[in-house]
Amino acid sequence: MRVVNKSKQSGFTLIELMVVVGIVAIIAAVAYPSYQNHVVKTRRAAATTCIQELASFMERFYTTNLRYDQTAGTGGTAVALPNLDCRGQLAGFYTFQFAATPTQRAYTLQAVPQGVQASKDAKCGTLSQTQARARGA
Repeated sequence: MRVVNKSKQSGFTLIELMVVVGIVAIIAAVAYPSYQNHVVKTRRAAATTCIQELASFMERFYTTNLRYDQTAGTGGTAVALPNLDCRGQLAGFYTFQFAATPTQRAYTLQAVPQGVQASKDAKCGTLSQTQARARGA
């Protein structure tokens, strides 16, 4: 009678495992900065869209009151930017405000980068838009 020894082990060697870990580390080192850059550009695009929504609000305000700075009539209340959903979503990354107090016929909206967005998005800086749709970055 012959005895067969079935002690053959299967699995990965330490070298094979380290090669896989090295490959994953290289892929992560390339992919993560690219992902971060994409996130910064996406936030910038969202801020541009939010400024356009705020500009639409200002145009509706002007249509109702025939001026940008306050409501119609004597002792009118000053215009205030509404708390749109986009402002809440971008709260930690952009501050939306008027560049200066709106006048009767003009305004300039700004999206000022804050925190991580300010440090990672040095190419763009503050986004702006006027009542004449002139945009700046």
